[in-house]
Amino acid sequence: MFTGIIEDIGIIRSINPVGSNLTFQIETQLKGVGIDDSIACNGICLTVEALTDDTLTFTAIKETIEKTNAAYWKNGTLINMERPLPFNGRIDGHLVQGHVDGVGVCTETLPQDGSYIFSFSYDEKFKPLMVEKGSVCINGVSLTAFNLTENRFSVAIIPYTYNHTNFQNIKVSHHVNLEFDMVGKYIRRYLDLKK
Repeated sequence: MFTGIIEDIGIIRSINPVGSNLTFQIETQLKGVGIDDSIACNGICLTVEALTDDTLTFTAIKETIEKTNAAYWKNGTLINMERPLPFNGRIDGHLVQGHVDGVGVCTETLPQDGSYIFSFSYDEKFKPLMVEKGSVCINGVSLTAFNLTENRFSVAIIPYTYNHTNFQNIKVSHHVNLEFDMVGKYIRRYLDLKK
């Protein structure tokens, strides 16, 4: 379980296909990480398979590659990284599972005299999971959605978040990972079963 508060921006140093999977080596300054640990990489919960003093190695399976923006990663791509929440930790963002629901596309970036507004399109099937002023996780970052339409929403990015995440590199047409609020997903599932 994660909170959507990014701890480091990693850099992809190598990508190797292994069958239908991709193995990524990511340079990072995260400390206190061991083999078998779960790390959110752009919001994707991945398992540490190997490590050095400054790199972590992960494998993304075909299912992950098809449903996230990992298919667009390349050497040099900046990756938002977060270690899991300890049970005695604080939830500064919102509860994030690291289970990406789908990929969104950046449709607009608007500077706001020091802050920024980013807008994204997404698959309309997720509309019931979006709430005005509700939580959404974009590339692993816990944010508040607003200006909802059938298949678009916006988020406001403060300067700190812009400078300490890979939002600084997101441009129009870039693909991002979206995880919708966990509580909303359970409520929708419950209502679907009650029909």
